[in-house]
Amino acid sequence: MNQQESILETRNLTKEFKGFTAVSDVNLKVRRGSIHALIGPNGAGKTTCFNLLTKFLEPTTGTILFNGIDITREKPAQIARRGVIRSFQISAVFPHLTVLENVRIGLQRQLGTSYHFWRSETTLDALNARGMELLEQVGLSDVAQTVTVNLPYGRKRALEIATTLAMEPEMMLLDEPTQGMGHEDVARVTELIRKVAVGRTILMVEHNMNVVSSIADKITVLQRGAILAEGPYAEVSKDPRVMEAYMGTVEAELQGAH
Repeated sequence: MNQQESILETRNLTKEFKGFTAVSDVNLKVRRGSIHALIGPNGAGKTTCFNLLTKFLEPTTGTILFNGIDITREKPAQIARRGVIRSFQISAVFPHLTVLENVRIGLQRQLGTSYHFWRSETTLDALNARGMELLEQVGLSDVAQTVTVNLPYGRKRALEIATTLAMEPEMMLLDEPTQGMGHEDVARVTELIRKVAVGRTILMVEHNMNVVSSIADKITVLQRGAILAEGPYAEVSKDPRVMEAYMGTVEAELQGAH
């Protein structure tokens, strides 16, 4: 995969905590325009990996490239400006604002006018129109004026995706987007991810193998901080090493998901 094809690349990415190696020599290449899933048993280093990519942690050694540019030493705000936006963490919604107001805050961040609530009415109207478009996209336009705290769980997650989209991400990092959801919400959010992936790249950590098998173009399996296997789901799920390391829990998850 050449530089143009991969939007994000890590070279020998390693993170040690007091003698414990959480991420070990990870060489990851995420293809532009793809949905790439990071999976692995608990303690495999997935979250640490995400924290390194979004700069909430500094790597011990190794390099991170985004669009061919070395971003290893950049701060979280710098890489967010480059278009690498992580959902389900900093975009956490404001519970006592309406659904539309939440999206508007994301739009204001994007414009670099965050929290200038004294902006003119015209600016706010323009933000409202764009906000409604985004809510339409994630199927929430009917609850635009609802106070967020009153939304059911699955729809709150859809709102988090909308606030992330408001920041015009070129690449979205989704951390366990369907965690804690019932079957119906999982299906809805999976469909939503498929929809918002058009024209952008998604890297996701996800435990639900039904979700991964239905939308991921490529899967990277981590075990004890290192890459164990990589490829399309059909291939990876048959890999004996993956089955040994992981498939006990996967089978249980798959059965639980049906």
